Amino acid sequence: MLVAQNLRVKGRHYDLVPSFNLEASVGSLTLVVGDLQPQRTALALTLSARMKPSEGAVSWGQSSKMSHLRKRSALIDSPTVNEPEQHLSVKDLVTEDLALIPHRYRGIRRATDWLTINSFEDIANAQVEELPAARRLKLLCTLALANPEVDLLVVDSPDRRGPHPQNWLPLLQDLAQDRGRPLCIVATVSQLPQTWHGAVASIENPTAEAPTTEPEDAEATTSEPEALETPEEHSEVESQAL
Repeated sequence: MLVAQNLRVKGRHYDLVPSFNLEASVGSLTLVVGDLQPQRTALALTLSARMKPSEGAVSWGQSSKMSHLRKRSALIDSPTVNEPEQHLSVKDLVTEDLALIPHRYRGIRRATDWLTINSFEDIANAQVEELPAARRLKLLCTLALANPEVDLLVVDSPDRRGPHPQNWLPLLQDLAQDRGRPLCIVATVSQLPQTWHGAVASIENPTAEAPTTEPEDAEATTSEPEALETPEEHSEVESQAL
């Protein structure tokens, strides 16, 4: 089970994720709603142990070690973090991702063999950005699950690829409830599908931190609030181990 307790992610001027709690079990899909992309990405990074929370804790099973959570989780298609580069071919993506799997689990080493076994040979030479949303997500999830240690998928904003839930929701439900390999899946979304009646959590809207002192010039005009920083400016890069 994935458990987040009193999780908080600070931004430079805002709490990207105010106090947040979550319990998600293996065999389930949980949708987490957040209005802003920086919020959703910050939470996805934290739940997959790619970023340390400012406060609170995240645990997987009986362990609260971030290294354990990172080992058992996969972050899927996070904007500007680990989404595939534009113009990258499917074959090249598979080659790169297979190389990241621990050596003891690399049963299939050649991208062409992996693509054939997993029924993606027809798109081997296509660019990832050209793929339909549903096929793209299936490819990325299947690649993540090539590592048998992974049993938690954190999917960052799959609904940004199109307005139709059928592009992502049925796939994530099927993966979570697969009898052969049930998974815990958490997906951050901008809004809930109308047909969704499963587990839901919400990220509160961020608020500006109150100033610690009064402005020196009381007659000074109030400036516009600064834009939210992105999680990449606030956090370690995705590739850096915790």
